[in-house]
Amino acid sequence: DDILFQMVRPYQKNNLYFDKSGDYVASTGYAQIKTKQNSRFIYQYLHLQKFVDEVIERCTGTSYPAINSKDLAKISNSKSTLPEQQKISSILTAIDIKISQLKRKKILLEQYKKGVMQKIFSQEIRFKDDNGQEFPKWEKKRLGSILNERNIQVPKSDEYPLMAFVANKGVAHKGERYNREFLVNDGDNKKYKQTEYGDFIYSSNNLETGSIGLNSFGSASISPVYSIFQIDESCNPQFLSCYLVRKIFINKMTSYRQGVVYGQWRIHESDFLKIEEMIPCIEEQTKIANFLSAIDDKITHTQNQIEKAEVWKKGLMQQMFV
Repeated sequence: DDILFQMVRPYQKNNLYFDKSGDYVASTGYAQIKTKQNSRFIYQYLHLQKFVDEVIERCTGTSYPAINSKDLAKISNSKSTLPEQQKISSILTAIDIKISQLKRKKILLEQYKKGVMQKIFSQEIRFKDDNGQEFPKWEKKRLGSILNERNIQVPKSDEYPLMAFVANKGVAHKGERYNREFLVNDGDNKKYKQTEYGDFIYSSNNLETGSIGLNSFGSASISPVYSIFQIDESCNPQFLSCYLVRKIFINKMTSYRQGVVYGQWRIHESDFLKIEEMIPCIEEQTKIANFLSAIDDKITHTQNQIEKAEVWKKGLMQQMFV
């Protein structure tokens, strides 16, 4: 029933309720808390934003704000009765268990998708048509036969708003983290690359960190460092977006990378389009894409459930601890 409170960067709220049997050691970055009150209640209380704000006021340091255990002990907590603490903690603990189950479900779905993708793209698993017949064998094709480079560079406009290409998300609005336009004064003539919905995009420098994928946003302008390709009608964009982000394919791409300094690496579009891959017919591509999209829908639904449960718990805590 010990509580381990994160003393360095406490705003992250990475606290632990210790319910294991036996003896263990913990990082000195945590304060070990034993309480005469209901431990699970106190554990929940330590996650209240108003409590965290009080902790931060007593922190020292800027890059790594931290509080020492003596200052932490001086902060007052709720004066509710023990029976009420037990009722509150039981409700919030039940919600935590539900959230943990949902997070576990999401992890299992992601693992399942990863495993089944490996089997599908290695052709260990094959789909059949609507009549139960086998699809034709996969054919080796150059990417240049199914992708066409899109290299239109013009100033940003209302029709093509300036967007970011966020790792593992694709084309997205520029948040504060990515919006650095105020740092440079390029005037109104700086040129960006135009991209359309369904384009395939990659960054030569950041392939390993997820800067490769589909434009699922629509008409936009992005940095000219990206390589952009229009997908031929003979290919299903959703299939291709899954097929060309595999680790084995990215490793193949990096073998064409030129340059020795990060930031100057380049995979020339002409070299990228020379890569050969085994590609199924459009009908099987669509079957594969629909199957994987159905798993994605379940993952998204589970994530939405997690977020709703967390918001509900936060609101409930605010009312309980008034």
